[in-house]
Amino acid sequence: MRPRFRSSSLVPAGFVVDHLDSDADRVGLVVRSGAAVAACPDCGTPSRRLQSRYRRRAADLPLGGWRVELRVVVRRFWCGAAACKRKIFAERFPDDVLPAFARRTSRLEQIVHHLGLALGGRPGASLAQRLRLPVSRDTLLRVIRRRATTRSDPLGVIGIDDFAWRRNHRYGTLVCDLERRRIVALLPDREQATAQTWLKENASIQIVARDRGGGYGEAIARALPQAIQVADRWHLMENASRGFVDAVRRSMRQVREIISAAVLDPALLTAAERIQYEGYQRREEADAAIRALAEAGVPIRRIGQRLGHSRKVVRAVLRGERTDVFRVRQSSLEAYLPWLDAQWDAGSRNATEIWRQAKLQGFRGSLRVVGEWATRRRRAEQANIERLQRVPSARTLARWLTTGRDRLTKAETLTVATVEDGMPALVEAREVVGAFQTMVRAMEPGRLEGWLRRAEASLVASFARGIGRDRSAVQAAITLPWSNGQTEGQITKLKLVKRQMYGRGKIDLLQAVAPSVCETPGRSLRGESRG
Repeated sequence: MRPRFRSSSLVPAGFVVDHLDSDADRVGLVVRSGAAVAACPDCGTPSRRLQSRYRRRAADLPLGGWRVELRVVVRRFWCGAAACKRKIFAERFPDDVLPAFARRTSRLEQIVHHLGLALGGRPGASLAQRLRLPVSRDTLLRVIRRRATTRSDPLGVIGIDDFAWRRNHRYGTLVCDLERRRIVALLPDREQATAQTWLKENASIQIVARDRGGGYGEAIARALPQAIQVADRWHLMENASRGFVDAVRRSMRQVREIISAAVLDPALLTAAERIQYEGYQRREEADAAIRALAEAGVPIRRIGQRLGHSRKVVRAVLRGERTDVFRVRQSSLEAYLPWLDAQWDAGSRNATEIWRQAKLQGFRGSLRVVGEWATRRRRAEQANIERLQRVPSARTLARWLTTGRDRLTKAETLTVATVEDGMPALVEAREVVGAFQTMVRAMEPGRLEGWLRRAEASLVASFARGIGRDRSAVQAAITLPWSNGQTEGQITKLKLVKRQMYGRGKIDLLQAVAPSVCETPGRSLRGESRG
């Protein structure tokens, strides 16, 4: 026997349908509670003494393309408790059915909340109209803020890092619960005092993963002196590679002398190379003046004031970081060099014709690029090749020195062998950096002290001094399984949410949206949303 359909099954549990009316696009249901008694909201005393009735309206889930409006008949009761200050009260419904003062049922409120999380303000309101859910974009964002979950369980292991509200202008701080893999707090800035205040309010934290920046480390040490700080392993590896690049950059003057390219003949350079070489000569004159003042004991700030340079430029000169002659960039010809060499060897010498043929091969560069290449090839045939030898940039040379010989060309291999023979200090620096990265990958903290003693006498001594100052956090990074990679991933997702809000989401809305979006794979907040 088929079960009998009842109209009460269309409304939330606990309601009884009295009658129904409808018009063109709306269904109105007059409903009432099926309970005979109601409890006083103050003292909890049940009552049957009816005082009066009134009607309350609430929207419900749509039905068959119609909007549904519940006209709830609410009863008022007398409270019989002598000690209760409330004499008359209106009956209340469960919060999971129809909360007090709500204009929507709980099940509709949940749908509106998820709709706001999925689409945001304006697109969510547009879809809601098509679904017969009459809510505005402001209502969607208001529901998201109101239903934002607050963290109540104590934190044990967190990751902390900064994110950009506006790159190079304003930054905030993100705190991630590494155990539960979710965002727990967004701070409006990355000031040390702000992070320190938040950490003091969460004294249960035992482990904090952070990057190599000193600001968060000092805040953690002051707010939670008992907490273990863990340096991020990715940043350790990146800092080691950067330390080797800096060592190569400081050695570029000696590198040029070793490979017989310390002096260039401007007459043999192309037009673009001549402009770069003239700029290099001007930089060399300015650098010589900076080094002379530094040797005389003049502070960096005074040097900048006298010569009109920023402190950043003065530091770069004193560290040997402005020694590259040419600005080596990835050329659009790199992928076509074998084909160009074949055309040149076949007897084609007209740069314009070679450029036209290269365009048929898919080349999208300009004629000037091909003309510069042809000029260099032509002059290389007329002059001694050693007089035209160019020194690679510090970054390129560092990459060659750390790449296997089987992955380098013959010319690159010869350059690397010459540098290794003439500068054993660079070889030692490369081995020191490689030993550090191997130690981090193998999780062997016992080798740290010996590595520090070895690194202090190498070209990467500045990197080693930084590791020594942050020794406890580095040891924890090598020992413990925690790292800040998960926090970086949450920041990436948060930036996606910010872009979908067109950058206008305020911190309270991001705080409400980000945990829901970041916890659920594939969910996004697309469309325009107001802050």
